[in-house]
Amino acid sequence: MTTTSPTPLVSPSPASPLTKAASLQVLRLLEGEPSVQKLEQALRLLAKWRSELISNTLLERSGDTILGGPFVGMKYPNKASEGSRSARLLGAYEASLAPVIEEIVAGKYRQVIDIGCAEGYYAVGLALRMPRARVLARDASAKAQALCAALAAVNGVASQVQVGGLFGHADFDICETTKTVVICDVEAAELDLLDPAKAKGLRAADILVEAHDCMRPGIAAELQRRFSASHVITLLGRKLDDSSLPAWMEGLSDLDRLIALWEWRTGPTPWLWMVRK
Repeated sequence: MTTTSPTPLVSPSPASPLTKAASLQVLRLLEGEPSVQKLEQALRLLAKWRSELISNTLLERSGDTILGGPFVGMKYPNKASEGSRSARLLGAYEASLAPVIEEIVAGKYRQVIDIGCAEGYYAVGLALRMPRARVLARDASAKAQALCAALAAVNGVASQVQVGGLFGHADFDICETTKTVVICDVEAAELDLLDPAKAKGLRAADILVEAHDCMRPGIAAELQRRFSASHVITLLGRKLDDSSLPAWMEGLSDLDRLIALWEWRTGPTPWLWMVRK
């Protein structure tokens, strides 16, 4: 019978600034009367701390190239602008979208509009998979724009990915003359932005949008109502895919392997894949 030795995570001794900061935050959270809310907050904080250690170990052991999923082989040296880095490095990030990404790649779109592009996971990934498409990467955050531009450069698609700021209703007019797919992840602002009554160009585009129902209940239902006449709509829930976990992760605990796939979400954020009729 063979046994697997536990895999040590990257955790400098003495404790790193990250570990010290997390420890102090947990101690502050747990001061005073015990409560379920305090424990839940402490659990989330500890899980994020552990996620960072796992991401650091993943980088050290497997490098900064995405290991699986639709963007396998993409260089990903940047930190995520938000959420888990390890899930992206594994290619397991938003796993339920993988079939839709393949549909987009096969769809011969000449234009991708990625609104809320963050550090460029989708904008750069799709540029690599769709070399004939122009990719408009848009984000309100100057930091996210800089990260996206850097990710495009390191992957050799800087000339294909046009990084910019806010995208408004009138800007969607460009969808009427070019076959376009819109990807939208704007932290609940999708309810204001994706309105075909104000942005008529949306009726000509296929749209993949994350509905942040956990932030504003009812977004998914309202978007389905708005686009039901013009689009065929598929609702996509959450999914975990552990197929790209590297062999050395067999030495991790079940909890660490789960945290490696965790995306730091606080609640339901269903996606809608809306294809023109």
